[in-house]
Amino acid sequence: MATHLQDTTVLANGVKMPWLGLGVFKVEEGPELVSAVREAITQGYRSVDTAAIYANEEGVGLGIREGLEAAGIKREDLFVTSKVWNSELGYESTLQAYDESLRKLGLEYLDLYLIHWPVEGKFKEAWRALETLYTTGRVKAIGVSNFQIHHLEELMKDAEIKPMVNQVEYHPRLTQLELRAYCQKHGIQLEAWSPLMQGQLLEHKELQEIATRHGKSVAQIIIRWDLQNGVVTIPKSIKAHRIAENANVFDFELSPQDMQIISSLNQDLRVGPDPDNFDF
Repeated sequence: MATHLQDTTVLANGVKMPWLGLGVFKVEEGPELVSAVREAITQGYRSVDTAAIYANEEGVGLGIREGLEAAGIKREDLFVTSKVWNSELGYESTLQAYDESLRKLGLEYLDLYLIHWPVEGKFKEAWRALETLYTTGRVKAIGVSNFQIHHLEELMKDAEIKPMVNQVEYHPRLTQLELRAYCQKHGIQLEAWSPLMQGQLLEHKELQEIATRHGKSVAQIIIRWDLQNGVVTIPKSIKAHRIAENANVFDFELSPQDMQIISSLNQDLRVGPDPDNFDF
């Protein structure tokens, strides 16, 4: 169980991935983004998650460089993730997309590269490209995002390497029990995006009661629930005090009863697109 901000889980290939990272979905290029990434790294975060479609890789890269310098740490102390977008899924196009992400980020390699969405008829060729990047040592780990069980099964029919990570929408209203069990069984690390349900759960009465009992915020309670469920999580924030608050989850533990109450809030409710029914 994670007891410190820099604690890691070990992926199937032995690579260490921090349990908690900074997400930058919908954060536009600009000084605010650069400052958020720099702030997170100086506060002790060691994982940053972006994607080509977020159109902010250049700002993330700048924030990383400033953060490394401010914190006095090396590039290899950091775990950086990006994702290939749907329009680039294909063998050659995915290889090119990876190069483009590296160029924008100003990095020589990524720690984790993901297929962003399971576009039917396209994700297998993209996976072949990720396998090439991995076997040639250009990326430390490879995985997928928004894959349901049947997508993973379809991918693994032909894959030479199993995905090491599956990043999905995951929060108390969408507990993904079957998917979580499947990933655990196959040695695929589950990772949560939108863990706070884009803020929709922060006023929830039962969560507020648990938060009051622990002297914590609702956001901290949810992040702790993720971690105790063995799910890597990347809450998004651009405010320094919120970045600090999201990381202050290692000095308490939710009881089995707390965990049960939170899990019972599940309604299979998504705030993001349905991986079985999207058209982008």
